[in-house]
Order: sequence, then C-alpha cells, then structure tokens
Amino acid sequence: MIYFKKFIQMKTDVLLGLQWGDEGKGKIIDVLSENYDIVARFQGGPNAGHTLEFNDIKHVLHTIPSGIFRENKINVIGNGVVLDPISFRHELESTAKRGGFVYENLFISRKAHLILPTHRMLDAANEKAKGNDKIGSTLKGIGPAYTDKTARMGLRVGDTELTDFKFRYEKLRDYHLKALKQMNFEFDLEREELDWFSAIEEMKKIRFIDSEFYINDALSAGKSILAEGAQGSLLDIDFGSYPFVTSSNTCCAGVCSGLGVAPSKIGEVFGVFKAYCTRVGSGPFPTELFDETGLHLREKGHEFGSTTGRPRRCGWLDLVALKYAVMLNGVTKLYMMKADVLDELPTIKVCVAYKYQNQNIDYIPYDIKEPLTPVYKEFSGWNCDISKITKVAEIPTALNEYIRFIENAINVPVDILSVGPNRKQTLKMCL
Repeated sequence: MIYFKKFIQMKTDVLLGLQWGDEGKGKIIDVLSENYDIVARFQGGPNAGHTLEFNDIKHVLHTIPSGIFRENKINVIGNGVVLDPISFRHELESTAKRGGFVYENLFISRKAHLILPTHRMLDAANEKAKGNDKIGSTLKGIGPAYTDKTARMGLRVGDTELTDFKFRYEKLRDYHLKALKQMNFEFDLEREELDWFSAIEEMKKIRFIDSEFYINDALSAGKSILAEGAQGSLLDIDFGSYPFVTSSNTCCAGVCSGLGVAPSKIGEVFGVFKAYCTRVGSGPFPTELFDETGLHLREKGHEFGSTTGRPRRCGWLDLVALKYAVMLNGVTKLYMMKADVLDELPTIKVCVAYKYQNQNIDYIPYDIKEPLTPVYKEFSGWNCDISKITKVAEIPTALNEYIRFIENAINVPVDILSVGPNRKQTLKMCL
C-alpha cells in the first residue's frame, strides 16, 4: 500500500467588497495585514482606489496592494490585474515617499497584463460613442486591456523581458490605431508613448515573479496569505448589474483565476460593506436617495471617488443585494464600515425586498433595467458620536439592534465594526 504523508495545508483568506465598490476595503486590508505574511491583489487595475489612514495621514492606493506600509509583509500584484506603467510609476514614487516598502516588498506577476496608452484612448472613444448609454468608465483603459486579454492579443508584464517586446508593442498599438481612426477619435500618442516606455523601465525595478508558483509555494511553506479584491461584487462581469459592471471577476471565484489558487485552498472570506450604499457612475441603484438625507450621507461620508473624484450616489443599505453578494462569495465574516456616517440621522432605513411587477420579491431579477421599488424596514437612529468608541460595550443600543438585524437577515456575523477612517477606529465584535 502507498501511504501519503499527512500535513496541514495553509489556505488563502479573501477580502472583497459586497456592494458597488468603495466599501472601505483598503482600511481593512491595512488593519488585517499585520496578521498575514503576504497580501495579494487578484483583479482590477488603476480604476481601484483603496484608502488607508494612519498617523493622521491619508494614503490612496490604486494598483499596489494595501499591505505595502507594513514592514516585512510581501505584497503581490497577481496575474488577474491589469497594470498601467505610467500611473504605476507615479504610485510607486508617492508610496515610497510616504514610507511604503515598494522596492523591498512588492512583487509583480509576469502574467499580469499591461495597459497601453492606446487602451486609454480606446476607452475614451468607446465611452464617447455610447452617448447616453455610457457605462461610467473611469477611462483608465481597463476595459480595452481586458478585451485584448480575452482576445488573446494582449501584452503581459513578462513580455517586457523579451527581446522582441518592442515589435509586440507596435503590432498591438497599430491594431488600436486603426480602430481609433475608424472612430474619428483625435489624440496625441507620441508624448504618451515616450512616457510609457520610460515608465516600463521604472517598473522593471520591481521584482517580477511567476506568481502562481510563488503563491502556492508560500502556502506549502506555511505562509499566511490575504487576497485583496478591488471594486465590489455587484460590479462583477458575470454576476453584477450588467452591463454597468467592471471588466473582471470581483467575486471570490476571481481569486482562483487571478492568483492561481485552487478552490480547495480558499479559507475565510471576509465581506466588506457600508452601513449604507453608494455607487459611482451609471447603473441601477434601487435605494438611491435624491433628498437631503442623500446629500448628508455624501458630505458626512466624504463620498467622492478616490480615483476619479466624482461624487458618489448615496442611498440606504440594500439587504437584498447584500444577501446576493454573500451567497456568491461564500462569506464567512462581515465587516461593517462607516457606521459613524449615520450618527446624526433620527431614522435609518434598510431595504428588505423589492416591489417588482406588482409583487414583493427578495432577489435581484434578471431585467435590472425595469424599475425596482425598495420595501423598507425602519430603525431608530442612535443620535450620538460613535467615532471615539474603543470598546464593544460602548456601542449604543440602537446601533446594536441595527447590527443584529443585519446578522439575522444575512446569517453571517458582523466581525468588525468600523467607526472612523483611522486604523484605530476599528472594533473587533466577535472575540
């Protein structure tokens, strides 16, 4: 008989957003990264904006994983990410100046795809052509880069190490230029092209790795890994509010393809959500508020895009959508963000169902373009400042009731409560 040696296999924990992005993932990754050896981004690109705040300084990261300010923590940009060398160079410089360990602790997957200057031009041209049907793209070239990836014609980080890289670049660039000419889109490529190649040389100062081997070898060696998602589950290319979605798989399944991790090696799944909802750009938003309460949420929550600066649409928490995201991701723990933004509201509402085609439903229908009227449950506000709370015992009764209702509805515990943007304004609920 053949006997197999028994051993404990480490698993990759996952942290991702459960709404339309901007949930506060950057802060939580920063808090959690202290307990992990490796933080790895598995999808998205510079359209992400993860905000971290500590020592009274705010840091915004777009492509670099959010564990970069922790000494001796490795940060990996996975193969599922698309990378723009120009914006990446700026991010490297600003992060290094602020104390990030970019040149020591940052690795890039050779299989991550590159965003060309012409990708950004195609993004702008496509969005302009859509007119009133535009998606609300960040115009960072994300969509066209992923399009080339799936069309099997994209450029990858590892290609920059090959002797024929310039030829590969020019072949793809010329293909893009033909499309831009047909769309009558005006642009100045020469200057951007020079900047792009200069940024490629700066990018080469970071260590390139075959990340699928690196990640799995680390797991076998007993290293702990936290996979960091960008955007939110409701923007997933397959399961989000299509076509108003991003161009990658933002759900937990994206970890497997975006890092080369087998499904059996996924551990805890941490789902981040706001105590209310926001959305940037076009697309359905059943609980959106157009009144003074919506404006209050935007101002109090500083709801302006960290990447684009665009004002976010704001509304009440949507439990129908939240349950859907929890189901898709297999969430094991919930992290509730920005509860302090609701401090001054006398009444708080939660959407528990939709009125759709003259009946109440508790699921997201296929035809999301048809109006959905939210059915609300009301809660009394806590009417006090919770931003200085340091103990779970200090949480006001009304907020506890709000949290318990969410937990019972979702059937997943709220493990962390955030009461402010700083690292220290984080309460561990389940001990």
